[in-house]
Amino acid sequence: MKGGMVPTWLELLLATQFFAICTNHLSSTRNECNLFCIDCEESKGAFCYYCRSRHHSTHQVIQIRRSSYHDVVRVAELKDILDISDVQTYVINSATVVFLNERPQHRGCGVSAIKASSSSYNCEICNRALLDPFRFCSLGCNLKGIKEDMRTTVPIGDIIDYTRKDDDTDSSNTSGNSGNNEESCSDADYCKDNPSPPRVIRHRRKGIPRRAPFF
Repeated sequence: MKGGMVPTWLELLLATQFFAICTNHLSSTRNECNLFCIDCEESKGAFCYYCRSRHHSTHQVIQIRRSSYHDVVRVAELKDILDISDVQTYVINSATVVFLNERPQHRGCGVSAIKASSSSYNCEICNRALLDPFRFCSLGCNLKGIKEDMRTTVPIGDIIDYTRKDDDTDSSNTSGNSGNNEESCSDADYCKDNPSPPRVIRHRRKGIPRRAPFF
């Protein structure tokens, strides 16, 4: 998700409510809606195991899991379809996962505030304390960070215009310098063709000469 390359299905994934009971399979045992299809951009993105076998058998599907009442997804299911190098990872039940959305935390006091103040790394969006030098605590914070970077980035067109202005200034300066060089050269040629007359060096006399007296 770097450089503004955000997949269209990501915002739908973050806005989807998971682990509701599927209304089409109320009497089934595996009827929790904890699956998401990245090939189908539907408003109701969550579906159950039986819906997958019927409507998404040939699609790319990821499974959402729960950790302390928060939605997580395994890194192994995202690494080939999404760049999550800036998101803090956690090991839960022997699997490396990332959180989908920002987790609520008590600000100003309590254990969370102490951890945030003492931690060397914090989420750039929600200021949650991180374990490792990552930028964000979840996919949701990562998406917000990308949008902020896109708003503060200078458009490429403006950069090109500035470059052209600099080039024009440099070229004008170059032409001015060349003109001065030509004038200098012409003056030198004139001096060569019309040399100045030789300078006559005159020696001053030291005064009136006096002759020695005759005896």
